[in-house]
Amino acid sequence: MNAHELPILLDRASELPLAAQLATALRRAILDGVLRHDEALPSTRTLATSVRVSRGTVVAAYDQLSGEGYLLARPGSATRVMVEPPDALAAGVIGMRGPLSYDLARAPGVGVPHTPASPSTPPPMIDLAPGHPSTQTLVDPAWTAAWRWAVAASGRSDSPSPSGTLELRAAIAEHVRRARGLACHPEDVIITAGTSDALASIGLAVAALAGDNQPHRTPRIAVEDPGYPTARRVLRRVGARLQPVRTGENGLDLAALAALTPAPHAVLVTPSHQYPLGSSLSVQARLDLLDWARASGAVVIEDDYDSEFRFGTSPLPALATLDTSGRVALVGSFSKTVTPWIRCGYIVATGGLGAALHEVRDDLGPSVSGVQQAALAHYLGSGGLSRNVTRVRREYAHRRALVIGALGALPGVRLSGLDGGLHVVVHLSPAIGAGITGTDASALVAHAAARGVRVASLAHYAVVDRGQQGLVLGYGAPTDLELGRALEVLAQLLTNPAEN
Repeated sequence: MNAHELPILLDRASELPLAAQLATALRRAILDGVLRHDEALPSTRTLATSVRVSRGTVVAAYDQLSGEGYLLARPGSATRVMVEPPDALAAGVIGMRGPLSYDLARAPGVGVPHTPASPSTPPPMIDLAPGHPSTQTLVDPAWTAAWRWAVAASGRSDSPSPSGTLELRAAIAEHVRRARGLACHPEDVIITAGTSDALASIGLAVAALAGDNQPHRTPRIAVEDPGYPTARRVLRRVGARLQPVRTGENGLDLAALAALTPAPHAVLVTPSHQYPLGSSLSVQARLDLLDWARASGAVVIEDDYDSEFRFGTSPLPALATLDTSGRVALVGSFSKTVTPWIRCGYIVATGGLGAALHEVRDDLGPSVSGVQQAALAHYLGSGGLSRNVTRVRREYAHRRALVIGALGALPGVRLSGLDGGLHVVVHLSPAIGAGITGTDASALVAHAAARGVRVASLAHYAVVDRGQQGLVLGYGAPTDLELGRALEVLAQLLTNPAEN
């Protein structure tokens, strides 16, 4: 559409900023069908000239609508409309209530699309299950160029090294140095097919180290409780016997870990952003954990989950940066910073642990294709990953604010895990739990699903039932529009539990 044809009228005497007015006008044009799905918008410079505002004002409006899910902005290509309004909009738009309406629309009186579902048709599911990142910003010139370069260089007759290509290992060594303050060498890095593959490799290495050449020795591995269920399943698959350790809002209970008899051969921790509680281990606790590992001869498996995304607080150093005895295996992946579809991760380990891991990978062979490794090495080396993390961090900070605005002030509700990551824990008071289920939050999860919102119960992550009531919801993948609808449903359920 020509910029001069857009129905935009700005009130320069209004207290509302021009960028917010422009976003409101464009949003209204999309909802009214004036701007249609996949239609290209004018360039920021062209629209700025047309409506006589600065280009920065247009950029701010486009960024706002991109974050809400109305637009898709890709570097080097036109910004396009992503929303296709339903027919029900002809009858009017249902607005959001309370502080959420301001965060979503940035202007009073602006609503979101809503299609009433018939009794026989379930509403479309909005997935707030934790662990899913946003990938809308990923397709940019750096990402495309990385794959084009990798495909062009793929005519090789040899296989990738079992531990990964030197190029990608060097790029990751530089990445963890910059992002996590961990000085390491390319030979300390092992490429894996994601976190699960990394944990399986470490489990086999721990078994070898624990066995003292006795191949049937069962390794004992302590795990956080509550913690990552997939990690527990993977470690069991490689023959480990798990020892759950109580974990709270200060992280792993080190006294409970030290009291385990017999002592575990390894412990799996998420010290930077515990999954799912969102807690972090203090520096002193990290030092105490390393002292315990040295004294007991145990390996510390550091799952560096979500460490790239911190809000309002400085990131703590990786546990591995404090290790002086080669007892820590740092596990990272690109599932949150790039996309889970590439299934690529890494381990950083030194000393005897590193040697044992290289032997495991030699036996298993390479797990990630050479083309994919070449593309990722190029993407990291060009600065593409760093720029993408910066872009999505802004998105996540905005969606985090929406969650706080919608649920943070509700009676009987307490939010935790908001210092970083892509999810939040909604702790329920006993009164809310009793109003919904009598014992736990499982019925609340079912009620939310019936209304088209998928969330997880905190109990799903526990090994031992300690009566914790709560929900775990992710805000990384949904658009602001989808998140707003889902939060309204959850707010209604939490406000009036007895009516559900």
